[in-house]
Amino acid sequence: MPKIIQLSPHIANLIAAGEVVERPASVVKELLENAVDAGASQITLEIRDGGMTFLRVTDNGCGMSPEDVKTAFLRHATSKLKTAEDLAAIVTMGFRGEALAAVASVSRIDVMTKTPGAISGTSLSLEAGIITEESEAGCPDGTTIIVRDLFFNTPARMKFMKSDTVEGSKVAAAIQMQALAHPEVAFRFLRDGKEVLSTPGTGSLEAAVYCVYGRDSGRLVPLESKWENYTLSGFVSKPTDARPSRALQTFFVNGRPVKSRLMIAALEEAYRNQIMTGKFPACVLHLTLPASAVDVNVHPAKTEVKFLNEKAVFDCIHYGVLGALNKAPDRPQVQFQKPVAPAPAPAPASAKPAPKQENFFRTMSAQEYKNFATAVKEAPKPSPLAAAAVAAAVEQTAIPPVRESVQISRPAPAPIPVPAPAPEPEPEQVVMEAMPQDIPWRYVGELYNSYILVEQGEEAYLIDKHAAHERILFEKLKAEQEAISAQTLLTPITHRSSPDEIAILLDNQALLEELGFEIQEFGENTLLIRQIPMDLDSSQAVDALQTLAADLLNGRKERKDSVRDELLHTVACKAAIKAGWKSSEEELLVLAKQVLSREDLKHCPHGRPICVSLSKKQLEKQFKRS
Repeated sequence: MPKIIQLSPHIANLIAAGEVVERPASVVKELLENAVDAGASQITLEIRDGGMTFLRVTDNGCGMSPEDVKTAFLRHATSKLKTAEDLAAIVTMGFRGEALAAVASVSRIDVMTKTPGAISGTSLSLEAGIITEESEAGCPDGTTIIVRDLFFNTPARMKFMKSDTVEGSKVAAAIQMQALAHPEVAFRFLRDGKEVLSTPGTGSLEAAVYCVYGRDSGRLVPLESKWENYTLSGFVSKPTDARPSRALQTFFVNGRPVKSRLMIAALEEAYRNQIMTGKFPACVLHLTLPASAVDVNVHPAKTEVKFLNEKAVFDCIHYGVLGALNKAPDRPQVQFQKPVAPAPAPAPASAKPAPKQENFFRTMSAQEYKNFATAVKEAPKPSPLAAAAVAAAVEQTAIPPVRESVQISRPAPAPIPVPAPAPEPEPEQVVMEAMPQDIPWRYVGELYNSYILVEQGEEAYLIDKHAAHERILFEKLKAEQEAISAQTLLTPITHRSSPDEIAILLDNQALLEELGFEIQEFGENTLLIRQIPMDLDSSQAVDALQTLAADLLNGRKERKDSVRDELLHTVACKAAIKAGWKSSEEELLVLAKQVLSREDLKHCPHGRPICVSLSKKQLEKQFKRS
């Protein structure tokens, strides 16, 4: 067995840097949190080359004394914890005492700092964590830290860095997160000499959200809710403004940006049955609770937390969001014009007063929502026999008129050659794999503007028109080895999104051009869409790009073919006719003919069945005929 040795401080710091410092955005997060903890009311961030060669954070906080500034770059040196009991109630953003030591170990750092009232400040230079120069300096109150040549001594980490565009956008996302976490602080961000973010620092979360998201923030619904000793505030999107990814879901716990599956689940539960499958709400939510009720010491980067009472946190978010959505003016107020009538005669003395009209469209608070939901769950359920008796009585008293069936005459399609019949299926709906040979099929109609109904022999087939069209388009696009046919837009479309999404799209422009998209950077966090695929409607362009960005951020990126197929899935899905749309009979007949004549059309690109069968025997069993 090899001999056990104690690692040197330099190696220990490099290991810590691997946990804490992943990219320039990680450095920005740690430095901004230190500035906030120092009591700064104004913080300026400047970067060049995505933050790899130059990164400067300037604040007007409390600064450091000459003795403290040297100690600050030692490992496990902090002013924020003194006893073990302090870990049970952490109220500062940073507390581990590893960040500055980790950053210094993989970069070159210059520091200038001064405490209020001091005659002069201190200037300090470090390289790979070692102090190379120290002197007295004239500087304003607060601290300025310059980080140069990040990962200059760790080339293995350097090769994992992305382009300057991507890394710069990650930095932009980091300062945006801090601006939303601390609206009481004025943040300013300069990227390659250009100001791209400035917040007023007035304490208004609404103002901070507007600075980060622009005019899109006007579509968000404000939220204020209290639950026991928990407080929830912020903004959520309307169900109609859902997005194809969770990129704009932002959560804060006691001012700390966090990632929490519990909070995501509580948010999305509030939108259940109000939002389309595959769509996600956006939010900026601040949860405030006692410091002793949350453990922030569960992740090196302090992005994950553990709650003492998870049910209370879930209920606070769930019912708080429900209450906000209920109050949102998402439905127009209907007003009825009353006819002018003569004044009524005085009522007799014995007449009873008119009953008070209830406002059935009033909004409910979060607590009322929970009480209502509990009452519904606990309400007695009617027995099936009683329900059947009531239904029979209603049927006897009101029999609807019978309307004669109308048959549409149309030429029968030619018989479709198909393989031999499959074995008798189980008494359930199954995916169609083979059709009987030499038996003509008959178009019957459409159900719910979604499913084409076809009869052939003793089988009935239900074809999902969206899934079928999506698969047909996907196979067509995939067969085109060269660039997909595109259409140039007369009026380009502007698309504003999160820094991560914009960066990943700009970083994959060549791949997008193969798919028929032409995009151009148009200001901070904004794209100009000049060209889209020929089969895609312009109204679907933004939604398609959002989904493409989510696929690129979360999907497999090691193989270009795999990425292209995933993106083609998205283009085909957005371009295909949708369930619920009204389609002409000619369109439906073409789709049905394609599905019934091609063996490769079994599933849509996402794996859902295109066609299911229902045999005559199955139907007769339902009607107790067999």
